Amino acid sequence: MMNIKPSAAIRKNYNEISALCKRTKEPVYLTKNGEGDLVVMDLETFARRESMFQLRETLLQSEADIRSGRVHTVEETAEAMRRAVAEAADAK
Repeated sequence: MMNIKPSAAIRKNYNEISALCKRTKEPVYLTKNGEGDLVVMDLETFARRESMFQLRETLLQSEADIRSGRVHTVEETAEAMRRAVAEAADAK
């Protein structure tokens, strides 16, 4: 369900809109003069969406790498990890 409120509601009913965002875990769409203007959401929902977008970008890049042949064997990956661990240990 889409929550739509006039922009004046954020000034008059901030606590109510905040509670609605937290309770529903959905954004609230604010309108100005009957047209879409802003979207507000609680920080937890925003952080979750940002994480999902970042994961999606990583997966898309991984798919592009696979299609382009930019892949490594398990042995190559293991060796790169061993080098990274050794470099981190040496840096201490």
